[in-house]
Amino acid sequence: MEKLSIIKIGGNIIEDETSLNNFLKLFSELEGNKILVHGGGKKATFIASKLGIESKMVNGRRITDAETLEVITMVYGGLVNKNVVAKLQSLNINAIGLTGADINSIQSDKRPVKEIDFGFVGDVKKVANHSIDKLIKADFTPVFCAITHDGNGQLLNTNADTIASTIAVAMSKIYNTSIYYCFELNGVLEDFNDKTSVIQQINTEKYQNLLANNIITDGMIPKIDNCFDALNNGVQKVHIGNTAMFTKENTNFTTITL
Repeated sequence: MEKLSIIKIGGNIIEDETSLNNFLKLFSELEGNKILVHGGGKKATFIASKLGIESKMVNGRRITDAETLEVITMVYGGLVNKNVVAKLQSLNINAIGLTGADINSIQSDKRPVKEIDFGFVGDVKKVANHSIDKLIKADFTPVFCAITHDGNGQLLNTNADTIASTIAVAMSKIYNTSIYYCFELNGVLEDFNDKTSVIQQINTEKYQNLLANNIITDGMIPKIDNCFDALNNGVQKVHIGNTAMFTKENTNFTTITL
């Protein structure tokens, strides 16, 4: 089975021109088949505020009303996505920018209203792995933004971490897939105040110990639960760290396996 790397980058890399350029250079040098997934939440919040639209967040998740969805579509699908695609072209990577609506690649259901109405937020229900594979086979590098659709003409704001893991699970039927979650920290930390205290290997047993000792808490728990979910559904490995994990010299990042 051929290998496929799915790399997700967060807002802090997108916001900073130097970090983005450095990352895209490393991404362009990465061997083999690859897919890039990006968010852009900070940029969306900034542009929304310039337009006089207040951004409402609950537990780190954005409430997406109709106005906010328009901003997100402009920022994620337009400004951020096309900027990344253009930069990749300059590095000789034949990138193609996509939302989940393009080639019907990612369909979602609108999240049902429970305690909170998240508005136009999607939970992924299916990924068209064979359509995405046609792009890869044609030597295109897909670049997905964090927007999906419901199949009935409605775009939906969707968590970029989730998009990365659901694409990886779907593509694992065709490829040996790995996910790289790329953010500003070196990896999952033993001590949040010590940025060098990276836990290099986490398996199921180790994870239970880390939870029991309150070493992994808050927002990192859903992120790692998401990683194990992907591993239980066909993904080979998940890596978490900063852009340096794409350099040959660096071994100081977190790898999650079963």
